[in-house]
Amino acid sequence: MQIDNNQLLRFTTAGSVDDGKSTLIGRLLYDSKSIFEDQLEAIESTSKRKGLEGVDLALFTDGLRDEREQGITIDVAYRYFTTPKRKFIIADTPGHIEYTRNMITGASTANVAIILVDARHGVIEQTKRHAFIASLLQIPHIIVCINKMDLVDFKEDVYEDIIKQFEGFSSKLTVRDVRFIPISALLGDNVVKRSENMDWYQGAPLLHTLETIHIGSDFNKIDARFPVQTVIRPQSDQHRDYRGYAGRISSGIFRTGDEITVLSTGLTSKIKSIDTFDGTLEEAHAPMSVSITLEDDIDVSRGDMIVRTKNKPESSQEVEVMLCWLNNESAKPRTKYLVRHTTNEQTAMIKEVVYKIDINNLTRSSEDTELHANDICKVKLKTTKPLHFDSYRENRNTGSLILIDPTTNQTVAAGMVI
Repeated sequence: MQIDNNQLLRFTTAGSVDDGKSTLIGRLLYDSKSIFEDQLEAIESTSKRKGLEGVDLALFTDGLRDEREQGITIDVAYRYFTTPKRKFIIADTPGHIEYTRNMITGASTANVAIILVDARHGVIEQTKRHAFIASLLQIPHIIVCINKMDLVDFKEDVYEDIIKQFEGFSSKLTVRDVRFIPISALLGDNVVKRSENMDWYQGAPLLHTLETIHIGSDFNKIDARFPVQTVIRPQSDQHRDYRGYAGRISSGIFRTGDEITVLSTGLTSKIKSIDTFDGTLEEAHAPMSVSITLEDDIDVSRGDMIVRTKNKPESSQEVEVMLCWLNNESAKPRTKYLVRHTTNEQTAMIKEVVYKIDINNLTRSSEDTELHANDICKVKLKTTKPLHFDSYRENRNTGSLILIDPTTNQTVAAGMVI
């Protein structure tokens, strides 16, 4: 399979405290020669001041002052690097349970989740929690890196036992592709280069796996969805009759002549033209930004969604959503929030908390329905006007939403439509 050299792969790293996430990312950057000389010199200098013999690889990601003072990663640290085969964005997320919201933020756009497991401890509750979140976010690929193999004498039976532990749990999750790699991030075994200490492992090292894993398209190619961002009405005499609806295609393909319906009005028409800065197109697909004109002069405004008439999303004022509460303040019953879904923004409230999930053991509870920071739950939202949505499983763009506190303008929750 040929790999597109310009294809961008987003991956997130997760693991419990001290599993070596920052060291692993540092090793990836260091061994793939993706570090600028001045960065390397600064980190070498810092490592010497700390009395270390070699380079402290964790410093490549722990760049925030608070992280260094506390010795932990407390936010989502994004890093970018490129190899001859692919471009990458890394989201390094905290391992602590109180930072579940950070992991969901970092993993929400990921193609791959790397979950680290300490070879000495095996699969623990935090491993299960991270795997569950990856499943919840519909990340298509999980790579389980069994780290610190050097501390268990590179034993194959330790590796095989952890695979059995993880597979026994992950069989309950909706993850299509799970891979396992035994590594030592500190020494570099199976990170960029194959390990001579683990010749029993016949698979590829981590970087080669990331470079060659097939991620397909981030976008749903079937369901044509075009949330309108703005209406273009030029004032010049030359274009006075032009009325275009501009936005970014969320999914699918639009072609001139397509029969479309405008949601929420239900009015229908046909696509007259698809215009871009560089000229007119016969067809356009996600994630292109275009301006669409219609054959009929109908009412269309920001927040509406243009869809193909024979392929409409669901429309309802009541929506069931898996919600992660992000705010430090608890959710208040019957409080009105702003719900932002694609380009549409309107008032909504949490009508019912159906259940909360204990992400350590995946049990559901409908007794305690008060929402606190990092809680994950199933809720019923009631909106003032119908939302037009697909399930998150089918379409990440039209299946996701956020809740905003209208008094502070803070994002208080992120949701995935069931």
